[in-house]
Amino acid sequence: MPRGKAAAKSPDHATLQMALVGYEIEKERIAAKIREIHEQLGSGKAAGGGVAKTEPTFKKRVLSAAARKRIAAAQRKRWAEHRKRLAAG
Repeated sequence: MPRGKAAAKSPDHATLQMALVGYEIEKERIAAKIREIHEQLGSGKAAGGGVAKTEPTFKKRVLSAAARKRIAAAQRKRWAEHRKRLAAG
């Protein structure tokens, strides 16, 4: 079998076919495991073949006006320091 750059340019056709078969088998094994996990979670498949979307179980977090003001003031302070360092440098 040739070595060097010539071998890299023209891979053996039989080797590629064997690799493809191996990867297809691995793909099916992984798909079976995914289906098994979905069944254990109790999530069904959507018509498109994907996972059915569910509503999020968390509530949206809302900041108070005071918290937003504190955050904005802190960010303004950081930007002022940043601009001061740019002017000095």
